[in-house]
Amino acid sequence: MTVPSWLDWAQRLQSIAQTGLHYQPQPFDQQRYEMILDIAAEMMAAGSANGSTMESVKLQFNAQEGHATPKVDVRGVVFRENRILLVQEKLDNNRWTLPGGWADIGESASESVVREIWEEAGYHTRAVRLLAVYDRNKHPHPPFPFHAYKLYFLCQLTDETRYADEHNIEINGVDWFAEDALPELSVARVLPEQIARFFEHYRSPGLPTDFD
Repeated sequence: MTVPSWLDWAQRLQSIAQTGLHYQPQPFDQQRYEMILDIAAEMMAAGSANGSTMESVKLQFNAQEGHATPKVDVRGVVFRENRILLVQEKLDNNRWTLPGGWADIGESASESVVREIWEEAGYHTRAVRLLAVYDRNKHPHPPFPFHAYKLYFLCQLTDETRYADEHNIEINGVDWFAEDALPELSVARVLPEQIARFFEHYRSPGLPTDFD
């Protein structure tokens, strides 16, 4: 799977513009970088399948600062009795995914994933192995404005008790699923073939870390 050409071009233009603006260019160059950013936002909106406007994409772009680098998404892969832990995303029409999200500044990737599992699923865990580092652009996820790496950690329960947060603003449900009974997935976050691969890792703990 390769990223669509228009998405690759838009991401690269956004990266060039963001990085160029970061280094305090001369006024003429600043204007050019801002024009490039507008072109990238226009391309992204035109290719969007969810009705994004140029203005909404530009707001996302304008929130980015510094030298542009890939974003890092961390996801926790937790098994219990041949079932995998999934959470139901309110913001994606109640589709299901592995608990996780963007890594936070000040935390290692493993610390971030353990925190995300606690916040979204209500379980205490520890990260024990890195299963995969995927380039989002090389997998058939829906288009996304930014280049991102996705890190999937195998995590173990340290406490079987679930501590439910009834006021969670992101998650509508938490459950365990067998490999042959998965719910509708939030494919922006995880793909069925990735879940299948993690079950392979579960059955064969000696498999090496996947990448790309």
